[in-house]
Amino acid sequence: MLTIILAAALSVATPVLREDNIPQIVSLLTLEEKAAILVGCGSTAFDGIGRNDVGVKGSAGATHPIPRLGIPSIVFADGPAGLRIDPVRPGTDKTYYCTGFPIGTMLASTWNTAIVRSVGEAMGNEVLEYGVDVLLAPGMNIHRNPLCGRNFEYFSEDPLLCGEIAAAYVQGVQSNGVGTSVKHFALNNQELNRLHNDARVSERAAREIYLRAFEIAVRKAQPWTLMSSYNYINGVHASENRWLLTDVLRDDWGFRGVVVTDWGGGYDTAAQIHAGNDLIQSGSDARYNALIEAVKDGRLAMEYVDACVTRALELIVKCPAFRGYKFSEAPDLEAHAKVCRAAADEGIVLLKNHGALPAGPDGVTALLGVTSYAFIAGGTGSGDVHRPYVVDLRQGLSDAGFKLESGLDEFYTAYMQDERWRCKMIDGNNSWVIDRERPIEVVPDELIKQAALTSDRAVVTIGRVFGEGKDRDLYYSYMLQEREVELLRKTADAFHAQGKKVTVILNVGGVVEMASWQDLADAILLCWQPGEEGGHSVASALSGEVNPSGRLPMTISRRYEDEPSAANFPRVFEDKPFNYSFYRRLEGNKKDYVVKDIDYTDYAEDIYVGYRYFGTKARGAVAYPFGYGLSYTSFRWSDLKIEKTGSLSEDSKCLKVSLTVTNTGKRAGKDVVELYVKAPGRSIDKPERELKAFAKTPLLEPGQSCTVQMTVPVESLASWENGAWSLEKGRYRIIAARNASDKGLRKALRL
Repeated sequence: MLTIILAAALSVATPVLREDNIPQIVSLLTLEEKAAILVGCGSTAFDGIGRNDVGVKGSAGATHPIPRLGIPSIVFADGPAGLRIDPVRPGTDKTYYCTGFPIGTMLASTWNTAIVRSVGEAMGNEVLEYGVDVLLAPGMNIHRNPLCGRNFEYFSEDPLLCGEIAAAYVQGVQSNGVGTSVKHFALNNQELNRLHNDARVSERAAREIYLRAFEIAVRKAQPWTLMSSYNYINGVHASENRWLLTDVLRDDWGFRGVVVTDWGGGYDTAAQIHAGNDLIQSGSDARYNALIEAVKDGRLAMEYVDACVTRALELIVKCPAFRGYKFSEAPDLEAHAKVCRAAADEGIVLLKNHGALPAGPDGVTALLGVTSYAFIAGGTGSGDVHRPYVVDLRQGLSDAGFKLESGLDEFYTAYMQDERWRCKMIDGNNSWVIDRERPIEVVPDELIKQAALTSDRAVVTIGRVFGEGKDRDLYYSYMLQEREVELLRKTADAFHAQGKKVTVILNVGGVVEMASWQDLADAILLCWQPGEEGGHSVASALSGEVNPSGRLPMTISRRYEDEPSAANFPRVFEDKPFNYSFYRRLEGNKKDYVVKDIDYTDYAEDIYVGYRYFGTKARGAVAYPFGYGLSYTSFRWSDLKIEKTGSLSEDSKCLKVSLTVTNTGKRAGKDVVELYVKAPGRSIDKPERELKAFAKTPLLEPGQSCTVQMTVPVESLASWENGAWSLEKGRYRIIAARNASDKGLRKALRL
């Protein structure tokens, strides 16, 4: 009886965490336990009470458990194109592969939130079934400059497109009962010196461009966590910035989740907690001890610690680890591969087509370029995925019934055996390779001439891979290399002399310069980095089995020098190569402001990012405009209608826009309607037009029509002026267009 009474007393005295008793649990935690919850398992100082066990091999980090109060550890793992965990483990022959989905830029190129949500759903299922609680994704920083090494993870140069795609992604992942960590908040637009670079930006540009995308994702999808970025913003580190993490994120936008640092980010632990950065990952003894010392010496009030702990516990009680979910470690990878392929099918962008496509699988195809035989599924770093396989273009074409020209095929097959070995020796066993070695391009001159006589067409693939930790080299990544241009020129000369067409496939993580060589190609198909099923998707687009419906999520300029941020972005000069290992320019917490674009970067272009700049100030500098993409069929738009709902004094005020889309061609296809708005621009400086809504049609058969409906909140037309949102009075033009340079259908209304 005494034992029963004591057990009952203990159960009353020591409650365990539940959804409805978080304040009580916070009150029972010691300072050391609170610090352990907030500082990740990279800290070993707390291991005597909790445990230092990440739990899932290859995951990024975890929180400390507090067993006496029933608080479990939760696990975080990368990444944006699919869950990143170790595929093999000691003591077992079982593999733990994850689906390699298309990169973020390709998801945005679909302009289809429904299909992006389906990708999120499949991705989230793998997170759940492999025992992870929070996926460190999506990445959604703005494409400010094409040389940013991490653009492949990000969605777009436009905040609306970026925000809507991110919201769909988050909704899909979180529908599985696991969390996301939208990143990198905020203004992480370059990799060079990313730990210490200070992004100097006006509040207007921050609010309208760089924060707006995050705002849309937060308001529409409520991600469980956001990840603060490494960089400074106007002199204050992002993870220590209370204006950013509390005033804007929580007070203005209503964010209800947790803020977690990027791994190792920030310097002043007390300042991070005070700012509202709840979790410090991956954690260290120094961070753990600094938090405790800051409370004890009065530099950090306990109320800020408790606020962060409360939010951390609110996250934990939602996670599978808290619910005791029995994960299978066996997600349906076969089903998810189909989702991967469907998304890639919709994200391929047809940039040029002078009668070359669709083509095949009839006849003989001459396949050229080392990337045709070594397809690039995704980028490097935390955005990489350990996939079960990658379908290259050779395999994709063969599976689709294409007959390949034998001479070239035999040559490349033999050549690539040596090149794969060479690349493997250089990269070693390190999966975290920033500059992943690529096969050296080769120009089989005589074989090209022979193939022009025996083949019906040529397909040449150009590839680029890059990733986290380093920005792209202007001359060796953005520009085509001498051998690549030589391969294109000799192929074009030989095949055009026989009256045959040449198609170029761009298997790239970000845009490349095109103006100098695009005339050599009869067709250009931009397939980005399409994930593990890439070769199949490209083959389907080439044959016409799939009608390309992707649209550019960024502008492709004629020259790099025409980019609005070109003068304010780090770059490599041929005569003065920059040492990329030069990362640390900080002594203690004293920031250096010596080297332009490295210690600090001026966002001098302000709100004029991408098409906002090109359409307003440099119209002739565009090779392919934002939103551009061709189809194998044609569409007619008609009957544009605009209806105002609500009054200007109501939160519900919006514009309802509709139009009819008719397939007037001979093939089934999907179209994208982009809705831009031109403001009066009299009292407030405004771009020529800004994207305010978009919609993708269902598959329309020849002759079939559908009505597209879009909603534009009137508040989205406002500009940030003098510390507040301001809506200019006057006449607004509503423009339904096919891209940012298209005249489109127009109507005017007065607000």
